[in-house]
Amino acid sequence: MTSYDPSSLLADRTIVLIGGGSGIGLEVARRAIALGASVVLGGRTAARLDAAAASLGERATWATVDTGDEASVAAFFERIPAVDALFTTAADYVVGSMRDLDADQASSPFASKFWGQYRVVRAALDRLTPDASIVLMSGAASVRPPAAAPAYVAANAAIEGLARGLAVELAPVRVNAVSPGTIDGNLWAHRDDAVREAAFAQFSADTVLHRPGTEQEVAGAVIHLFTNGYTTGSTLYVDGGYSLR
Repeated sequence: MTSYDPSSLLADRTIVLIGGGSGIGLEVARRAIALGASVVLGGRTAARLDAAAASLGERATWATVDTGDEASVAAFFERIPAVDALFTTAADYVVGSMRDLDADQASSPFASKFWGQYRVVRAALDRLTPDASIVLMSGAASVRPPAAAPAYVAANAAIEGLARGLAVELAPVRVNAVSPGTIDGNLWAHRDDAVREAAFAQFSADTVLHRPGTEQEVAGAVIHLFTNGYTTGSTLYVDGGYSLR
């Protein structure tokens, strides 16, 4: 990865996408393959991964992995000889106020989103190529907290701090974070229509661009961070200006 042309930077490279069976991860996989990469999809649901890999073609493979289980993550990476780029979207957590959540519920964004990504990067260390790129997933709540989700806010801020810390420790491997706002895609498609519409309306009112984002827009940011050889330790807010208001 020595120039800035993404059409050549990802050619014949191996991209690992945990959570790549759907949503943003799958869109990143599509774009990476279009640029000549091979992708390894990871996640907990074999049927979803199999269908995603089939839709992507012969340069996509998959294996199940649970980012909450250190042994599962280690076994996943044992199958992969080299990792040129890494992105993890898989996470499962509860969001709510301090008053409403008990300690276990409140800690779930850390347990799943923060420590899940930490486990993934740690397991991949010995397989990272010298010019590899890691992109962590945080969220724009890190810098503009919603009214009642303090632990979720803290977890996203911690992920952005982790990206900075790892950028120093792992250099010349590059480590960055992508921080989306509310995204109209797979995650929200499975929620109640009224809840989704209310959330989109509120987010649109709170942003500079007055709309939710798309999975394609976040995936484009991830590809940029994969391929820009002089960006490390940064957080890219793909949030329509939510963090500015």
